Amino acid sequence: MAVVDAECKFTMIDVGVYGKNSDGSIFANCNFGKRLKEGQLDFPEDAPLPGTEEPMPHVIVGDEAFPLQRNLMRPYPGNELINNEDKKIFNLRLSRARNTSEDAFVILSKRFRVYQRRLEEYWKMKFASSSPQNNALQNLMHVGGAFAGSSYSTREKFKNYFSSPDGSVEWQVRAVQRGRQYN
Repeated sequence: MAVVDAECKFTMIDVGVYGKNSDGSIFANCNFGKRLKEGQLDFPEDAPLPGTEEPMPHVIVGDEAFPLQRNLMRPYPGNELINNEDKKIFNLRLSRARNTSEDAFVILSKRFRVYQRRLEEYWKMKFASSSPQNNALQNLMHVGGAFAGSSYSTREKFKNYFSSPDGSVEWQVRAVQRGRQYN
């Protein structure tokens, strides 16, 4: 599982940049984001979730800054959570998956500092040669707002699975009822 968060981190790669670029724009324009959108990443074949028969796509877990795509799940927005425990449970489970992956990244980068140095040096070189004029305006066409089609259905299926006897865990309802925010 990989994670994409507000810093646009995933697996062992950090694509965040400085400046006023939005996270969604940065992701949409980075090679990984483009390849994900175009279906050019080598994901494993769809497989059923435990206790089910319908094949589901393998997904990357992202936060609200990123678009919902076939292989990129993001939380439900806050306005959809009102009086909807199942969507709150989905956001809880998504948040826990993001946190687990982020924690693993931190542990690996502390243990193997080479990950930090390579990334820092790469971004220093990449943006040292960028001129402010080139970054002043961006083409925002195809960034966010596009209808995700079957991606909404996939998120619904994950939501239903997390609330089903096959996919639920005993603590999730208590956590959601305590009123914690997961988005």
